[in-house]
Amino acid sequence: MATVLSPKDFATATPSWWCAGCGDFGVLAALKQACADLGLQPKDVAFISGIGCSGKISGYLHSYAFHGVHGRALPTATAVKLANKDLTVIVAGGDGDGYAIGAGHFLHAVRRNPNMAYIVMDNQTYGLTKGQSSPTSMLGYKDGTHPQGNPDAPINGLAIALAAGGTFLARGFSSEPKQMTEMIKEAVRHPGFAVVEVMSPCVTFNKINTYKWFKENVYHLDDAPGYDQHDKQKAFATLTAAGKIPLGIFYREVRPTLDALTLGDHPAISSLPIETIDPRLVALQDAYA
Repeated sequence: MATVLSPKDFATATPSWWCAGCGDFGVLAALKQACADLGLQPKDVAFISGIGCSGKISGYLHSYAFHGVHGRALPTATAVKLANKDLTVIVAGGDGDGYAIGAGHFLHAVRRNPNMAYIVMDNQTYGLTKGQSSPTSMLGYKDGTHPQGNPDAPINGLAIALAAGGTFLARGFSSEPKQMTEMIKEAVRHPGFAVVEVMSPCVTFNKINTYKWFKENVYHLDDAPGYDQHDKQKAFATLTAAGKIPLGIFYREVRPTLDALTLGDHPAISSLPIETIDPRLVALQDAYA
């Protein structure tokens, strides 16, 4: 019988690299609590992260971990899931990693629908490289590269994911760990590719989108009577409406996952004996010797 773990069992001894007050601390706390609540074991979790401040998070969660390069967390995680479908695969990255250099991988992960959860920590700035505007920075955001104000319209990552065929789309706020914990648990349980975008303020460089700003500019879908999480048109209208930022689970549906469609009942690659090499591979190697 597996030992029941607490959030502390998912902590590592690695000192945090984040600035005091960073919103990513809330994400990490929610992740550890969610893993414990779900009865997961560190040996059964693979945590893949991207580049940037948010990418450091894989060093702070006790599990199998991989800290990838710019924009490549999702294809790496997809390969991990296909190699060992018994692992609970969780991916994390920032708005820059996921919506800029990794945008192509993001779209294709959404449409392929691998069975894993993806957490996007959105601080609307490039915190690791001194606060340049990111894909989600608002128009007019002033920084070192745009002292006169950012001229680019911000990307709506969840709306794009919905249009690309997303099967689970949600948004949380890092100062609301209890709600975020429940959201992450739902994402991990979801049979498919689950995207959880988290408003995660950068206290060092982003002096506009602060905790105070978010608290004054968000609302919860739970307060919207009759909201249907299975209504795609309603979800798209909610995600793209002007005004305050909605928080909650926007949309969910169940359709076949990439791993189910490609692997079927075949054993995971990780379970195959490495001592035995298929003769066809030997012949192929000999042909090119």
